[in-house]
Amino acid sequence: MTSYVFTFGGSAQSDDPRSRDKTVVGGKGANLAEMAGIGLPVPPGFTITTEECVRYLAEGSDFSDSLRAEVAAALAHIESAVGKAFGDHANPLLVSVRSGARVSMPGMMDTVLNLGLNDRTVEGLAQSAGDARFAWDSYRRFIHMYSDVVLGLDHHLFEDALEIAKEDAGYYADVEMQAEDWQALVSEYKALVEQELGQAFPQDPHEQLWGAIRAVFDSWDSDRAKVYRRLNDIPGDWGTAVNVQAMVFGNMGDTSATGVAFTRDPATGERAYYGEWLINAQGEDVVAGIRTPQYLTRQSRERAGAKPLSMEEAMPEAFAELAAVFDLLEKHYREMQDIEFTVERGKLWMLQTRTGKRTAKAALKMAVDMVGEGLIDERTAILRVDPMALDQLLHPTLDPEAPRDLLVKGLPASPGAASGAVVLDADTAEKRAAMGEAVILVRVETSPEDIHGMHAAKGILTARGGMTSHAAVVARGMGRPCVSGAAGISIDIASRSLRIGARDFREGDVITLDGSTGDVMAGEVRTIEPELVGDFGTLMEWADRHRRMKVRTNAETPADCRVARQFGAEGIGLCRTEHMFFDDKRIAAVRQMILAEDEKGRRAALAKLLPEQRADFHAIFDVMAGLPVTIRLLDPPLHEFLPHADAEFEELSEAIGIGVDTLKRRAGELYEFNPMLGHRGCRLGITFPEIYEMQARALFEAACDVAAQGGEAPVPEVMIPLVATRKELELLKAVVDKAAGEVFAEKGRTLHYQVGTMIELPRAALMADKIAEVGEFFSFGTNDLTQTTLGLSRDDSAKFLGVYVEKGIFPRDPFVSLDIEGVGQLVELAAERGRKARPGIKLGICGEHGGDPASIAFCEKVALDYVSASPFRVPIARLAAAQAALAGK
Repeated sequence: MTSYVFTFGGSAQSDDPRSRDKTVVGGKGANLAEMAGIGLPVPPGFTITTEECVRYLAEGSDFSDSLRAEVAAALAHIESAVGKAFGDHANPLLVSVRSGARVSMPGMMDTVLNLGLNDRTVEGLAQSAGDARFAWDSYRRFIHMYSDVVLGLDHHLFEDALEIAKEDAGYYADVEMQAEDWQALVSEYKALVEQELGQAFPQDPHEQLWGAIRAVFDSWDSDRAKVYRRLNDIPGDWGTAVNVQAMVFGNMGDTSATGVAFTRDPATGERAYYGEWLINAQGEDVVAGIRTPQYLTRQSRERAGAKPLSMEEAMPEAFAELAAVFDLLEKHYREMQDIEFTVERGKLWMLQTRTGKRTAKAALKMAVDMVGEGLIDERTAILRVDPMALDQLLHPTLDPEAPRDLLVKGLPASPGAASGAVVLDADTAEKRAAMGEAVILVRVETSPEDIHGMHAAKGILTARGGMTSHAAVVARGMGRPCVSGAAGISIDIASRSLRIGARDFREGDVITLDGSTGDVMAGEVRTIEPELVGDFGTLMEWADRHRRMKVRTNAETPADCRVARQFGAEGIGLCRTEHMFFDDKRIAAVRQMILAEDEKGRRAALAKLLPEQRADFHAIFDVMAGLPVTIRLLDPPLHEFLPHADAEFEELSEAIGIGVDTLKRRAGELYEFNPMLGHRGCRLGITFPEIYEMQARALFEAACDVAAQGGEAPVPEVMIPLVATRKELELLKAVVDKAAGEVFAEKGRTLHYQVGTMIELPRAALMADKIAEVGEFFSFGTNDLTQTTLGLSRDDSAKFLGVYVEKGIFPRDPFVSLDIEGVGQLVELAAERGRKARPGIKLGICGEHGGDPASIAFCEKVALDYVSASPFRVPIARLAAAQAALAGK
């Protein structure tokens, strides 16, 4: 009979292999079982599987009798291991109930601590622990957390009551509260519950337990969890496990503590213990930013200039034991670990270990260092770094020479720099960012409900919380700069204003964060370009050694070409010539060409454009000398270049000597109801071949001129867009070949070139064998191929695609990550048929998908020759291509 509950810790730990399978028991459950198995001090507990979560959410029913029986047996396992009884009035067992998905989702799902307390067991806990203050503190924590997580009450109700109680008693910190203070607050909390819900706080520990289990399962489908899954491509059908574990207490006085630690610095990658701890506290105090924690090591404390003693100094024996566990776990998992621990009256307990989230800089350093230390090999290092995380390293940082108007200093929680308008809540951050505004989310402390605003913001600033608070952990995972624990900030939500240091600001004012130093500055600070050397260069060298596909770039300016070459681009996969036509100095000639009544008029205008196009191509060939450059001839519908306002028509009329009424009539004739499927792409070349003649002549003249300068000759690849038939390509290839022949004869020089097409229509994919008889290369334009296959407009579908992804109609946005089931079939079919007709045909992809790791993995599977990505995504594509090649071996 299949079991849905597995025990860990104590003498009767489950030996079923499923008990350490992350897909079954989640990452937390698997790691707890693993730690207990290697002899670490893990409080005994049990895990309810992800399968039960999936069943519960699908059926919406109560729990089965068989599950309840398994939980009862597992609860007896904990009772036997610790010598306490669940619900016992004299010596009560208390448990924690935590979520645990197969991948880490910090703060996204729910947790309940101190479960099992009621009006009678709290007295037993006080008696058995010999500490009434500790018992009532634990009870008030439990009521607060359970009411929030399980009963659905606003947690601010309880926080406000606590603040009033401290103020009335003249206390500043929670630790000043005495047993009788906590006891009075417990009565107030219970009254709040009854007032809000019309029923008493539950006193039956078993009712409490099943309520918490239900809440953890429900939290898998909470709004914040859905957002996190969408942002991190986590499937919605995985579900979460539930981990029930005997409580150990860090709030039992000055010989007790709790903390969160990393085996290496998650911000820099430095091989040094990194973390925070609090004396006389529980874990939520650290991660939720309720109290500002202390440094773990003496070195980090002294570096920060902090006064409160580190754990290394205050609890040297427990720290030494913890350091030994750090080393053991890192060697066991061969990966940096994120650890939660508790010290209960001098005894160390391990509550969790998981692979730690880190910044891109830290990920690179750790991967390279661990290869040097012999922990992992080169291939593992390549596979370990998330390609998308490299984006954090490829953008500017603050210029150290730039003037800075320092307002306040907080903790450097997540490195990087960002400037933007202050916003004070997550919804506002999302709305203003959607309108294209750079924003900085400023909060007292962030919570999981802020996830959407944190993602939308360029940076995050909090008044409370430490280096392992929710804001810090989530920001590092997202690659957002974050400054936390900036105590000099006060926020007035009612007036939408805040005070930073000694200065007043309103929502919308611009500030700058430096997440590497913790500095918060007024206004916008100048930035500088990154230097991609050291660990970055080493990892890229390893990636290039293992990848098969080439990586090109999408670029049409010399500046973009230089950036792409700096990032390792091996050519241009898409140069969009229409972008050159929009230049202010030439738009009049373009409009003259479009609005001309006949071929003679068009040729007169094109003669003005020829030297401009030649100069464009010359500059690009100069930068990309020796590398292939794929130039797409004019693609968009002509109406995009036309004037709209009367003033523009008048200006054009004066420039080209044609009446305004004539120009407006001609513009009206060119208007299209559905321009995406209208007179564009190769259809322009078929009806107005003189346009493609001019472009072909310009690019061949430029290529010959650059070759004449010496050095490596350019390698032009002329791409005909939007082809649907063999005949279209045949006609236009003849135009290009004629221009090439004429230019080569005039210049006395012959260059190698190719003529191919962009596959962006379903018919072109289906007819690829016929088209390949003429075309010498295919470049898959997956932006338009996605539009024409799915019948979706990329510009308009954003209004509803989010709902489609949320409902599971599409696993992800098909314009961000390739629709492999549908569009992918067409790519695969076209590649197969193209190769059959022309063995050795060059195949690449140049849509935005060329910079998406999942799409790149598909391109490797289909054995395309190259992917082409925007300049700043070239390193991402290089690493993703290497990972795809290694995954296929």
